[in-house]
Amino acid sequence: MTRLFTSTGYLEADDQSTTLSLQRLPAFLRVLLTTDGTVTKSLESYFWEPVKVKNCGQQYLTLATAAPVINRQVGDRVLRRTVQLVGEKSGTCYATAVSLICAELLTDGLRASLEGGRVGVGELLRECGLETYREIVAIGEGGAAEPLADDESIWRTYRIVMEHQPFIQITEFFPRPIYQ
Repeated sequence: MTRLFTSTGYLEADDQSTTLSLQRLPAFLRVLLTTDGTVTKSLESYFWEPVKVKNCGQQYLTLATAAPVINRQVGDRVLRRTVQLVGEKSGTCYATAVSLICAELLTDGLRASLEGGRVGVGELLRECGLETYREIVAIGEGGAAEPLADDESIWRTYRIVMEHQPFIQITEFFPRPIYQ
């Protein structure tokens, strides 16, 4: 599995790890694709408004296809969660995120908070002080396979790792026109 942007936020134009032309993207969108920090805080700072996590649905499901990013096989159970990051004042949807979460690896309290759907994953992990890190594993464009994204979306997939165990896979879709 490729790990992108582990030590730099830059890729050469001929880098074979993606077909996405990063140099043609708006600068802030490049920042969002390469950051290993919390996107919500960056959105709030850039667009200068509070950004809320809108839970669009979550459910436990049994994987019909493997999820190698989080070391899960066909038949494993995960929590699938879809959220939108929405400007509180403007109502603008700045991003949609789809997560696959290995809930059995979480403490009971953290799992209950996550299942309650009250905050975003990043905020929840920060609130509980869990030591984790993020690894960006893919970037691209398009989003027709995801109902809340569109063909103009730019996306990234990353995983959150705790104690060397990947336990959350998140794909974030950014609608390109908002960032032009």
